[in-house]
Amino acid sequence: MTFHVIIPARYQSSRLPGKPLLKIGDISMIERVCRQAAKSGAQSVTVATDHLEIKKCVQGAGFNAVMTKDNHVSGSDRIFEAAEILGLDDDAVLVNVQGDEPFIPSENISRVAKLINSKKTHMATLCCPISDSEADDPNTVKVVFDKNYKAIYFSRSRIPYIREPQKVEQINYYRHIGIYAYTKSLLANFVAWPESHLESLEKLEQLRVIENGQSIYVDVLDNAPPAGIDTPSDLQRANQVIILQSNA
Repeated sequence: MTFHVIIPARYQSSRLPGKPLLKIGDISMIERVCRQAAKSGAQSVTVATDHLEIKKCVQGAGFNAVMTKDNHVSGSDRIFEAAEILGLDDDAVLVNVQGDEPFIPSENISRVAKLINSKKTHMATLCCPISDSEADDPNTVKVVFDKNYKAIYFSRSRIPYIREPQKVEQINYYRHIGIYAYTKSLLANFVAWPESHLESLEKLEQLRVIENGQSIYVDVLDNAPPAGIDTPSDLQRANQVIILQSNA
């Protein structure tokens, strides 16, 4: 199958202004994401950005970039605009790779893309097991799914809630990993739907899909992928990883 990776890269960030252009080692964050995406077997890799310097950086590294509006509410809106600019067909499979995950495993990208065909779904994502102690962290988005691995709900709260404490060992908690594959037609519907009620409460845009009666297939990874870069301490840790790799 063929699929296209689109990486939304916004310049503004409250905690790390200009985040996509920040260096990890001697390579910008956005270039590292592009490099990982290029290893996935994607037919194309495109950065969708609102800032000319990001576009220049990406093109200077040999990758494609398109300019998109600077007032998009979400990365999904930015990706749809980019797909329109690229002239992709409605049945094209798109993978949304976050622009702040420089160490994303390329196999995760191809894995989520292949689910669209193999599971005959219009949208797919990934998750991984987490410990009981992580389940109460609102920054860790949890997901529950049915026996066919279709998402039932995503939440910042602990789900499922265990009413009988003695059953705690019977429960597995899963963290949602923020990578999506979808057909362009599904994405077109998504950006046309208004913000849904549960989405507005949880601030999780994937709930819009469920509230509009569409399915999201969830595949389970054995282990959590490397974390993204959100804070200065995350950036410092990423640079330490590069130093260790170079000295290995």
